[in-house]
Amino acid sequence: MELPQADYSFSLRDVVLPVWRRLWMVVGVVLIVFGATMGFTLTQTPIYQSDIKLLVGPEKSGTPENLGSEVPGLQALTQTMTSAVDTDRVARGVVRELNTSMTPSRLLSNLSAEQDGATQLIDVSYQDSDPGRAQRVANTVGKVFSREVSKVNAGANGAVVTVWDSAALPKAPVSPNIPLIGLVGLVVGLMLGVALAFLLEHLDDRWRSPEDVERVAGVPTFGVIPPFKVPKNKVKAG
Repeated sequence: MELPQADYSFSLRDVVLPVWRRLWMVVGVVLIVFGATMGFTLTQTPIYQSDIKLLVGPEKSGTPENLGSEVPGLQALTQTMTSAVDTDRVARGVVRELNTSMTPSRLLSNLSAEQDGATQLIDVSYQDSDPGRAQRVANTVGKVFSREVSKVNAGANGAVVTVWDSAALPKAPVSPNIPLIGLVGLVVGLMLGVALAFLLEHLDDRWRSPEDVERVAGVPTFGVIPPFKVPKNKVKAG
């Protein structure tokens, strides 16, 4: 007589059970990864960022009729000015102005400038482990850059740069982002824990349920022998 084949299909139970059986291990992996991530993060030096905003404008305002034609040219000039902010000439001027031992190359490594869209505004940012120094350097960059541009355009009826917004003292660090890093640590720990649970389930060749027997044997089960204990006196007699 040919035995009927078991009709086994993958179910949600096959996903939940491996994790549930090893829940303690999954939680342990999550805690270890999260703890290691946060421990490493808290050892990092906090970095603060201070920002200023510069405005590029004409040295002498034109008539209202010419104002419309001047704007596109100033916007294009602003793009060029943006590239001139983080240059060695400006960095040397800032170092002299602050009378600091910082090298121009180190200053430039923490300085960035970007045009604010297609406008005449330039966003300048400086990052430092000291919030007060970040503020001082950012404000000095604006002062020195404005002065250098005025020197170049002196008597040429060109553009001038003014500080539109001064740098404020940063209150909180921009790096490391502790909440984001903590969340990433939790997610990575959970993924590793679940993956390890499924790996151990795959390597475990024990049969834990009638469904496991059907899946391995390929035939349906006709009965289950319940757990029982043999009395001690019978064991001794045997």
